[in-house]
Amino acid sequence: MRGRHSCRKHPQAATVAVEEGRSHTYPVGRPQIPRERCTMTAETERSALDRVPKQLLIGGEWRDASGGGTLAVEDPATGQALVEVADAEPQDALAALAAADQARADWAAHPPRERGEILRRAYETIVERTDELALVMTLEMGKALAESRAEISYAAEFFRWFSEEAVRIHGRYMVNTTGKGRILTMRQPVGPCVFVTPWNFPTAMGTRKLAPAIAAGCTMVVKPAQQTPLSMLALAKILEEAGLPGGVLNVITAKRSGAVIEPLLNDARTRKLSFTGSTEVGRTLIGQSAEQILRVSMELGGNAPFLVFEDADLDAALDGAMLAKMRNVGEACTAANRFHVHESLAEEFAARLAERMGALKLGRGTEDGVDVGPLIDGAQRDKVAELVQDAEGRGARVLTGGAAGDGPGYFYEPTVLADVPEDARMLSEEIFGPVAPVATFRTDEQAIAAANRTEYGLVAYVYTRDLERALRVCEGIETGMVGLNQGVVSNPAAPFGGMKQSGFGREGGFEGIEEYLETKYVAVAL
Repeated sequence: MRGRHSCRKHPQAATVAVEEGRSHTYPVGRPQIPRERCTMTAETERSALDRVPKQLLIGGEWRDASGGGTLAVEDPATGQALVEVADAEPQDALAALAAADQARADWAAHPPRERGEILRRAYETIVERTDELALVMTLEMGKALAESRAEISYAAEFFRWFSEEAVRIHGRYMVNTTGKGRILTMRQPVGPCVFVTPWNFPTAMGTRKLAPAIAAGCTMVVKPAQQTPLSMLALAKILEEAGLPGGVLNVITAKRSGAVIEPLLNDARTRKLSFTGSTEVGRTLIGQSAEQILRVSMELGGNAPFLVFEDADLDAALDGAMLAKMRNVGEACTAANRFHVHESLAEEFAARLAERMGALKLGRGTEDGVDVGPLIDGAQRDKVAELVQDAEGRGARVLTGGAAGDGPGYFYEPTVLADVPEDARMLSEEIFGPVAPVATFRTDEQAIAAANRTEYGLVAYVYTRDLERALRVCEGIETGMVGLNQGVVSNPAAPFGGMKQSGFGREGGFEGIEEYLETKYVAVAL
């Protein structure tokens, strides 16, 4: 495979294998990780996999699927099966919902301080087991170990953040405006929730939903992606060890997501749905949730623009571009999908970005020195290749990469394209891969128009040193989040979410727990 084992080093190469750590910073440059932590033996891998439960978690019990079926979890770097886990049937899903409903009242009445302490204990356990959890994630999802460790650190922070929010749920008491009577409000948990989590951030997308729900006093049924169920199963085991009562969290793994989720959405016991995934699937789930008038949170697709204005710090913009594009092999809804660069800088920006992207090393995520792992499966690799071919056919120039791997696994070379025309599909479709298309603009108005020329509105990245321009552009861009002179926006203390067809609702920050609380108003005669 071209470039897979030849690390084309460059002194300015920015690695995507960054550690988020406690401060949530993303330094550029290869982290100094000891070799023995990067190169894993087959025995080490097997030991980590063996410690992960393979059954369904229903009502505090680990049990096989009712039909006895299993599904294989694949290593995307080799295409080989790692392990098999239970393949739930619709009746298993309904049993999980029944367990959540049965635990509902007791958990809602559980002391908020103890709910927070459970989250805190789970946070500490995750931190202690970072290396093992990261290895499991790398094996089932493919990303480099350093990136997996960064995700584990980021994921753990949601448990720490919401452990502190559990005791800050409050209402208000005020005199009626007429002076007669009082207004009392109280916040109460929504009730049983159904969570559907994606494969690209299998731990962080789990903790982002589980933590506020636990803090608020809600019970849950979670269905992780079939490609990456092990990270969620390991997380459920940790919460169990931390003292989470049986039935509060129920986990069902299944090949047929629709078959196990639809009965839950049609059941009156379900009160909330939270989904992270594609806009297409999100639309279907929103429609299914309408019958029961469910509370719904949707974190859907993205098409993030990365704007570089003529006064930008080009070195900083390139550092940010590497983070925004290559985090998670580009398989992120927040990934920079299209680079709109002022015409005076576009040629230099594209050439220097290609130099950095070309220096990254492809390989299995457990191998020493690997920066970029495989894509999740063959279908995703083929889609990326198709988008690159479409752009080339319309006149774009490939500056580096542009080819799939020729060996086992689902690899695609980090790729930069220049002179990408407006009608290229990759400027309107989510790439979800290590491909950076560079287009140009001349005026601020053109940049904003290009940024908004999409049905999506999740995140945008803006590089400029002009404060007035920065504020004007940030206000004009139709996205739920903006990275101003930085290539990463994700932060447990901040509200994550989008607008337009990128969804609605917020995860993280003070706003995150609101998604799991109902407001009750009591009119008091006095």
